[in-house]
Amino acid sequence: MSKRCDVCGKEPSFGRQVARLGVRAQKRRIKGRSARMYYPNIQSVKTIIGGTAVRLKACTSCLRKGKVTRRSQTAA
Repeated sequence: MSKRCDVCGKEPSFGRQVARLGVRAQKRRIKGRSARMYYPNIQSVKTIIGGTAVRLKACTSCLRKGKVTRRSQTAA
C-alpha cells in the first residue's frame, strides 16, 4: 500500500530523532541524532466519484476537512 494521499498528495517526510542525556536537558547534552521518517495517517476509503464506487487512499486530515466522504453502507 502506497503511503501517499490520493486527494492532497501528502507523502512521508524526513526528520531526525534526537537522543538527549539527563533530566530537563531540552537544549543541552545531545547524545546523538538518527534519521527517521514521519508517515501520514493513510486510510483506505470507499467513495463515489462520477457515479461509480472507487477505493481511494486518503489521509485523515482530508477526511476531517470533508474533501472525501465515505460511501454509506446502505447506498448501493
